Amino acid sequence: MQRAGAAAAAEIALRYRDRLHGGVIVFAGPGNNGGDGWVVARALAAGGVPVRVIEPAGAKTPDAVAERALALPHVAVTEWSGSGDVACGESIVIDALLGTGSAGTLRGPIAHAAHAVADARQRGAAVVALDLPTGAEVVAGETPGPIVADLTLTFGTVKRTHLVQRDACGDVVVLDIGLGEFANLDDGAPRLVDERWVAERIPPISASAHKGTRKKLAICGGARGMAGAAILAARAALRSSVGMVRLVVDDASLDAVQKAEPLALAGRWPADDDSVDREIGRWADALVIGPGLGKSLGTRELVERILSRFQGPVVLDADALNVFEGDLAGLARALGAPPRAALLTPHPAEFARLIAATPGVTVETVLADRFEIGSMVTQVTGAAVLLKGVPTVIFASGGPPLVSASGNPVLAAAGSGDVLSGIAGTLLAQIGNPLEAGAAAAWIHGRAAERAVVARQPFDSRGHQPDIRGATLTDVLDALSLGWTLDTTPPRYPILLELPRVGEGA
Repeated sequence: MQRAGAAAAAEIALRYRDRLHGGVIVFAGPGNNGGDGWVVARALAAGGVPVRVIEPAGAKTPDAVAERALALPHVAVTEWSGSGDVACGESIVIDALLGTGSAGTLRGPIAHAAHAVADARQRGAAVVALDLPTGAEVVAGETPGPIVADLTLTFGTVKRTHLVQRDACGDVVVLDIGLGEFANLDDGAPRLVDERWVAERIPPISASAHKGTRKKLAICGGARGMAGAAILAARAALRSSVGMVRLVVDDASLDAVQKAEPLALAGRWPADDDSVDREIGRWADALVIGPGLGKSLGTRELVERILSRFQGPVVLDADALNVFEGDLAGLARALGAPPRAALLTPHPAEFARLIAATPGVTVETVLADRFEIGSMVTQVTGAAVLLKGVPTVIFASGGPPLVSASGNPVLAAAGSGDVLSGIAGTLLAQIGNPLEAGAAAAWIHGRAAERAVVARQPFDSRGHQPDIRGATLTDVLDALSLGWTLDTTPPRYPILLELPRVGEGA
């Protein structure tokens, strides 16, 4: 607790040094999260910062009681009945009310204190949450309480709620307190993909590289009126350093894709086995099926024909998955027996359709069980599954899932999945491992969205991320072309991981 509190106090002093003169108020809860708050209060006061502590409920755990006794000689304590305005004039408010292990609806004095913190933020105070913003569900990550933090400082490892409730958490900073990097805690802490992880898996392009060694990717989609999806996938693949792209589209879309993307080859949907071999099988190192494919009467037959003839690595997205609605076994048959390298990239609604035969499955259950539910598809199909969302979770048989938390709401737009499929197809062709290719693609996709926003409008003087309005997938594609230089420098000690705030007004 003393390590956690001291590390948090040092980070607050560093990030808010221009605000410290306005004073700090700490809301200390009855448990160990409140104990952390007392350590922070004592450490800041020792540095000459005016600190005031409010206790909505008295310290109850032994550690919290001990840290309170150590801090009392150094800080001011405000008596509070548990309701009413506490006249917070301080510049910084620290939420140490409830942390890991708390759940359910806020009640009584803690609820009133949470509202007081929220009111202080509305008046311009910076809110720093220790471990979690009070009211955020630790396991399920459901509706957060009234506290929205500007900065959340957590310890040892990121928790699921930090990934699901990004709007409530603000910037998330994981601090080392001697547990090691990304400690394997009992609450099921996920293993996050980060910049160093991605850098270790992206193959270098040698000086002697040519279009063949950079691999050839076929993209099958682009039904009538949906050529744009295939074009977006092709542009993403080209900006991900694939050697060649061939767009295999409906005859009605052929002229559109040739005019829109001259760097790609183009061909018609294969009508028989020979044309599959010619357009895809004897040419491509990997295949993406789905961007703009549509759901006509013959779409499933087209997908099955292509998969039966092309046995190489494949990414299935969008309607290439929707045509197997409620028929997971049929998808498994179409993919064939492993070791085909296959990656499925559904969003939650597509995932729910795919397993619709499972009783009780809805989009809501997919979201609630996002860290586990993908394994049921990997077990049946043998394919890796990239379940899109906030965060994105990537599954494969025989190992734990990976999680990517990069990105922002710029990606909440039609065509975003097509861009991702182009990146994923390129990396699958170059890496060969669908779990690693999917995880790296998801992270790069999100990083490009982050850079697209900052390129348009830098962070403001308070460090707030600029609004995403006006940014489009074109901006993401432009940022993607510049985003493959990865920094492997370890974070500043004691930071293990830092996630930027997302969303407008967060």
